[in-house]
Amino acid sequence: MVVISLGLNHKTAPVEIREKLAMSKTQIMNNTNKLKSIEGIKGIIILSTCNRTELYITSKLLDDGKQALLEFVSDYSNCSLEQLLPYIYLKHDKEAVHHLFRVSSGLDSMILGESQILGQVQDAYDYAREFKISNNILNTLFQHAITLGKRVRTETLIDRQSVSISSTAVDLAKQLFGDLEGKSVLVLGAGDTSELTVRHLVANGISSVIVANRTYDKACNLANEFGGKAIHLDDFPHHLVNADIVISCTAAPKYILNYEDVLPIAKQRKNDPILFIDIAVPRDINPKIATLENISLYDVDDLHLVIQQHLSERKKEAIKAEFIIKEEYTKFFKWLDSLTVVPTIVALKNKADAIKDKELKRALRKLGNISEKEKKAVHSLANSIVNQLLHQPIEELKECAQDIKKRNLYKETLTSMFKLDETEKNILIPSNIGEASGYEKMYKSRFP
Repeated sequence: MVVISLGLNHKTAPVEIREKLAMSKTQIMNNTNKLKSIEGIKGIIILSTCNRTELYITSKLLDDGKQALLEFVSDYSNCSLEQLLPYIYLKHDKEAVHHLFRVSSGLDSMILGESQILGQVQDAYDYAREFKISNNILNTLFQHAITLGKRVRTETLIDRQSVSISSTAVDLAKQLFGDLEGKSVLVLGAGDTSELTVRHLVANGISSVIVANRTYDKACNLANEFGGKAIHLDDFPHHLVNADIVISCTAAPKYILNYEDVLPIAKQRKNDPILFIDIAVPRDINPKIATLENISLYDVDDLHLVIQQHLSERKKEAIKAEFIIKEEYTKFFKWLDSLTVVPTIVALKNKADAIKDKELKRALRKLGNISEKEKKAVHSLANSIVNQLLHQPIEELKECAQDIKKRNLYKETLTSMFKLDETEKNILIPSNIGEASGYEKMYKSRFP
């Protein structure tokens, strides 16, 4: 069985191509049923977000699985393969696993280290499990991917530094004021960036919001959303003295706030600082105000400089994340390799149990009328003997699972020694293999 992934993302395809492969949950269900009807495909998980669509399958044959995926995406998107091939990527086994791990850790995201993708990977996995369209190998693969994503975000600082204008504005406010509880913000302009910045500020404790805009109705709409007050843009100078933070993003052709406007305000507030954040291009605020005492001013270039510094920090943390990826990658393939020895171990265990049960019946007949307590003691003794005898050969076989030559030698030896045949081993593969979250858990729960 081979793991295959096909996908496209923000790095390989423009939005007009990505949207052709985007899928809702209903579409995912309909399309996974189509894929599962193809001979040889045993499990499917589909991850579809605004920035990527990726299909993960297990297939008996590599070439057949790849061809099935290519034909499927061509049919779904109503595009020829010639149109799609420049934008899509096809990976299998180690490359597919490594790619998924980079996705769940945020290293493949548009914003390095962003955390939303981990929830989206979790949702894709949960949906596939709920409707029984995945299989044991994909379940375990995605369990490792989710564990990895959580580890990266707890063991590194990759998502701690803000890399958007709105969140960076909040960080700057916290640096200046510490706790934002009880602070007030005056917003000049009611566009999308202003709204997002105010949303972040309110979420971090800002208690008073005043929105000034040329179109009063737009000011009212934004102010009402946050329980604030709307004013006409011309009236904003009267409210400066009570503002701790001023966010400006209008479409004015020249400065709407000058040195002369802020000078008396700075004197009146004395030791109470004001943070001005000018997101507008052209700028709304005369940079000369930054020379005033207790006045801090950041324009859009200043914000981008801070963001670049934060991205630089995230890149350093990404190096740490790669080491965590390597650890989970090794664990997953150790588990995957272990599946090749599971049939032999299960057959060996069942053979021993069959002999044990046969001899127990004979022994209990000979013992005659004994108490339930004595019967339990006899059963416990028999189980203990079998488990202790099989423990060492089973452990040896598990340990050599990743060494193909050694693994095959051990399997052949045990098969010959205990007369285990392929039919018996294949029939006795446990149905829960792959449900455990890792190699050790699987074996501890299934074998002594």
